[in-house]
Amino acid sequence: MGSAIRVTLRLGSFWGLTQRRKDAKKDKKIIMTENEIAKIVVDAAFQIHKGMGPGLLESVYEIVLAHALKKRGLKVERQVPVAIVFEGIKFDEGFRADIIVEDKVIVELKSVEKVMPVHKKQLLTYLRLSDKRLGLLINFDGAVKSPIYCVAVIVQNLNIRHVCLRS
Repeated sequence: MGSAIRVTLRLGSFWGLTQRRKDAKKDKKIIMTENEIAKIVVDAAFQIHKGMGPGLLESVYEIVLAHALKKRGLKVERQVPVAIVFEGIKFDEGFRADIIVEDKVIVELKSVEKVMPVHKKQLLTYLRLSDKRLGLLINFDGAVKSPIYCVAVIVQNLNIRHVCLRS
């Protein structure tokens, strides 16, 4: 896993990605990258944040985001168990990833005033235990005072990047 993942967020038209997804369903050959998935997830989350606003419970955003991603043609799983495997023994101890998209990207949602280091550690733990490479920590922020929306992009074994967008 020596290669780095670049996440460039350009919100707006995803016609090219939509066409590739349609072609992939026909051919079953084209596989989306983590970056393509992340762009779609962030755009959907941004639209939800603009439309519903801040301050709702995390579970509300999870339900709506899962629905929005399915509408965009993505495979979405909610509340996915994350097991611990040690010395060949599997422990199912109650870790659950909020959303996993296309079996590649973990999306952890929060609706808190401030994202704490423990939230980032939680997502990094899920990434390591599930052997996924990319996670998005999206805070819908229960007390937004400015129209800025931030996403922490966490890549296993690399630095944490923060992307902030104006609504």
